[in-house]
Amino acid sequence: MKFLFKIFNYFFSSKNKVLAHRIHQITGIAPANPAIYRMAFNHRAGANNNHAKNQSNERLEYLGDAVLSLVVGEYLFQKYPYANEGFLTKMRARIVQRKSLNSLAVFLQLDEIMQEYNNTQISKTMLGNALEALVGAVYLENGFDKTKWFIISKIIRPHIDFNLLETHDDNYKSRLLEYCQKESKQVEFQLIQKTKLNKRDCFKVAVLVDNVRYGTAEEYNKKSAEQIASHKALIKIGLITPNPS
Repeated sequence: MKFLFKIFNYFFSSKNKVLAHRIHQITGIAPANPAIYRMAFNHRAGANNNHAKNQSNERLEYLGDAVLSLVVGEYLFQKYPYANEGFLTKMRARIVQRKSLNSLAVFLQLDEIMQEYNNTQISKTMLGNALEALVGAVYLENGFDKTKWFIISKIIRPHIDFNLLETHDDNYKSRLLEYCQKESKQVEFQLIQKTKLNKRDCFKVAVLVDNVRYGTAEEYNKKSAEQIASHKALIKIGLITPNPS
């Protein structure tokens, strides 16, 4: 592996050598095509022109999301041989949810690479997207088996606390929906406003319970805004104690 890595590096430009070294540190796999990894970190919001936008990481993110979900699902299936479908589905959702991916991307120091390849402020959501795109890039270049090894050995085992996941549920939207269903209450999420901030879409969302507004939130990602608004609603209802400031 080290020998091949040296050969690949011989043909790389100095900038590509730096990127290749970083990818190797993160994934444990020596990259042969730095261009595909550059694309993984090129967010559409940071593009200067239409050509750059067409070279964004959205397609790789789509692919990586599918591969990540499959690997995590199989890992949980093997780890919990007697667990039912509902438990496995919840555990997978907690691992691959946006908040978890954002945090994992920070642990892997993807934020430093993102800063170099984008002309915009880097948000947490962009980091989670980049992690999925990185998985997609690894898959395209190395196939499923090596990508599975990368996800398990470099992401799941060192960074996922399964004991915490089993007991902690921070899917606030799901908890709010379950509560309203149990109490025969109507819940509705309304998009109040959609604006542009730092060349990116920004969503302001409100959650209504029985036509009464219980929380609002504004985020770059609509689903994230719904989660924050749901968290506020659960605090107002009294199901969650607010964190001390």
